[in-house]
Formats: sequence, C-alpha cells, structure tokens
Amino acid sequence: MTKSLKTPVEQSAGAQKLHRGLGKRHVQLIAIGGAIGTGLFMGTGKTIAVSGTSIILTYLLIGFFAFMVMRAMGELLLSKLDYRTFADFVADYLGDKASYFLGWTYWMSWVVSCIADVVVCGGYIQYWFPNSWLWLTALSILGLMCLCNFFSVRLFGETEFWFAMIKVVAIVALIIVGIGMVFVGWTSPNGVTASVRHLTEPEVFLPNGVFGFLAGFQIAIFSFTGVELVGTVTAETKEPEKVLPKAINSIPIRVIIFYVLSIMCIIAVTSWPHISPDVSPFVTLFALAGLPAAAAVINFVALTSAMSSANSGLYACTRMLYGLSTEKLAHSKFGQLSIKSAVPVFSLMFSVICMICGVFLLFIIPNVMKLFTIVTTVAAIMVIYSWCMILLAYLAYRKKRPDLHKKSIYKMPMGIPMTWCTLIFFAFTVVIMIFDYDTRMALYGTPVWFVVLEILWRRRKNKQQRSAHDEIVN
Repeated sequence: MTKSLKTPVEQSAGAQKLHRGLGKRHVQLIAIGGAIGTGLFMGTGKTIAVSGTSIILTYLLIGFFAFMVMRAMGELLLSKLDYRTFADFVADYLGDKASYFLGWTYWMSWVVSCIADVVVCGGYIQYWFPNSWLWLTALSILGLMCLCNFFSVRLFGETEFWFAMIKVVAIVALIIVGIGMVFVGWTSPNGVTASVRHLTEPEVFLPNGVFGFLAGFQIAIFSFTGVELVGTVTAETKEPEKVLPKAINSIPIRVIIFYVLSIMCIIAVTSWPHISPDVSPFVTLFALAGLPAAAAVINFVALTSAMSSANSGLYACTRMLYGLSTEKLAHSKFGQLSIKSAVPVFSLMFSVICMICGVFLLFIIPNVMKLFTIVTTVAAIMVIYSWCMILLAYLAYRKKRPDLHKKSIYKMPMGIPMTWCTLIFFAFTVVIMIFDYDTRMALYGTPVWFVVLEILWRRRKNKQQRSAHDEIVN
C-alpha cells in the first residue's frame, strides 16, 4: 500500500498534488447542493411547527449572514490562490493553533453531520420498508458514499452534480405544483383548501411566541451547513478566480428560491396546524393533497438530498484532514495520496471509521428525529465556530495586509463593520440554544470537544519541543 502513495514532502518536491478535476458546472452544483441541506427536507417540519410563518424571516436572516461569511472567505481565498482550504488562511493570519482548532472542529462538524445524514437516510428508506433496520441502512449508505469518494475527485464531482440536480428540479417542481394548487384552490382529503391566507393569519406568525421563533434558528443553521463547501474545493477547481465568485454570488437567489418559496408553498397548501414536526413536510404536502405516488417521489428526492449532504461531508472531511497533515497539524499518513486518483485515502478511511462509530448511537437513541435534533445541534455549534474563525481571520487580514485588500477584485461588502455584525449575530444564535432542552444538552456537551483539542495541542507542542531539544543536544 505504501508504494502507491506519496507523502506531502514528496508532493512539494513536485511529485503529486490534488488534481484540479472540478469544472464550473461541478462547483456551481456543489455550491447549490451545499445550500440545500438535509435540514431543509427533514428539519423544516419541526421548525415550521415551533416557529410558524416566522421561519421565513429566520431563513432570510441566517441566509444573509451566511452569505457575508462566504464573501469574507471568497476575498481571502482569492488573495492567494495557493490556499487549499480556509484552514490555510486561518493559519496565516491567526496562527497554527487557531488553524489546528478550526481544521479539526470543521472535520468533526462534518463527521457529526454525516452521521445525522445517513441516519436520516435510514428513516427515508423506512418509508418503503417499514421493518428495515435503521443502523444497517445507515451503514449501507455510508459505504456507498465512501466508494463515491474513493476513486477520483471527478467521480465525486459527477455524483454531487447529479445529486444536486435532483434536489433543484424537485424543489422547483414543488414550488410550481404548490403555486398551481393555491391558484386553483385545491382541497385536500382532510378538508384543507390551499390558500395564501394560511401565510397571513396573525396567529400563525408566532404561534409559540418569541421563544418559538428563536427555537427555529438551530435547525435553520444546520440547513445551511455545507454552504462553505466551495472553500474546500478551491485546490481542485479549474479557474478558481472566476468560478468561486460566481458560486458565492448566487447564494442569495438560492436562499429565496429553495428556502423561502418552498416553505411558503408548504404552508399555503397544507396550513400550519397540519404540519407534523416529526415528518418531512415535503413528503406530507403531496400525501395530504391525495397524491401518494408524488409523495414517494419526494421521499426519494429527500433521500438523495441526505445522500448528497453525506457525500459532500465525506469529501470535506478528507480534504480538511489532508490540509492539516500538509501543515503538520495532523499525522503525516493523512497527507498521503493514492498515485492514480490523487485521493487522500487514509483521511477518507479514518473519517469513515469515525462515522461508523457514530451510527451506533441508534442503539442508544433509536428515535430518528430526537437523535437528528441532538446531532444537528452539535454540528450547528461547530459550524458557527468555523464560520466565526473565518470572520476573525478576515479581520486579521484587513489589519495585517491592507495592500492585498486594496488590490482585491472581490471585496466583502461593508468589510469590517459587517464582519462584526455577523460575529454578534452568530454569538446570539449560540446563546438562544440554551432555551430548548435538546439543544441545551448538546450545547453543554460541546465544550468537551474543545478541552480535548487543547489537551492534544499541548501534547503535540511538548512533543515537538522535545524533538527540537534532542536534535540540538545530538
């Protein structure tokens, strides 16, 4: 096995690097797919149930600030095209320790997200096979995603392209069908008539008060997990200076189409009282309208969406570990690439093993929605941390390299003031997680991860100091 791999040192000598195998269409669809997460299909029912129509405002707010993070990331990545991921510019401007914490936390956020995604896949498969074992279907999906990432980055790109295309077509179709139902005044078998009045009823805006509105933030943030994926594919993208700005600039229109319009259609057709927090509203919309065959199709789309998110997450995990290894912030094995396909195979296998361990949480918490909520809260907190580190690196960049900012052709709007506003907003979203039991438990447990990182970082530094001392002595 060792003969078919190259170490980071050999790569720097000109042997082998990550292939730039992703074209414009791959990056555009990866960016779109990243903006349509599992949270939209699986978690929207719960967020609408607790937040009512105010969930539309929630998605607009989080979408706006996520876009600001992407603009900051875009300016930084394009300031130096040698950056492989955003962990690289964090190392440049905030130091190795910050990069170590960011890289491993982002890796863990995707490990946790992938666990949630494959568990949800098992739940969707139970729609057709009610007696199937959740843990077995989850592991099967994880194995399939591992194969998609194993052979080449182009295979990953093609797989993600078609996964994202299915999601886009399905959501656009749902919006068109929803508008058509409202236009003709469609009445479902349970007596609900599709109407825009369901969106304007005062009691539906904040049905559970302000705390209900705030409770929707956690799953909404998880829904946007993956929007930063374009920042991990830069090293494998052709013409990043052209492709990256285009992918980032299309985020606002994606938020409006895929989140705002789809949620408006769901509420207008099904009405708020008939939306279950435990079932995907994308599936129930057509079932309530008396179209079970269409509901099965939407269930398939939701399944492919979760598979897409797991596929992207596994990619992000392997590339982040690879980047950490090349910066000597992770074991050198994680920086080894397969000769033929230039895939970080050790990073891939290690990530998959960690995800397999997480899947067995199903034996402890067999309820899909409860496990989904807990796991996605941990992922959301870690994603917020990663986004905030990108913003802090941007502030350091503006202070240390004003010359690069001046030359930039892709500046962040309102620069420093907007960065501070975005940081304050994300701090607020973490604080409000205290008010819900499930999210509070995950919030209290997350600091353990950072304590572990601190211990490992100190051990690593002590080991390096001892090695340096031994070299001097010898």
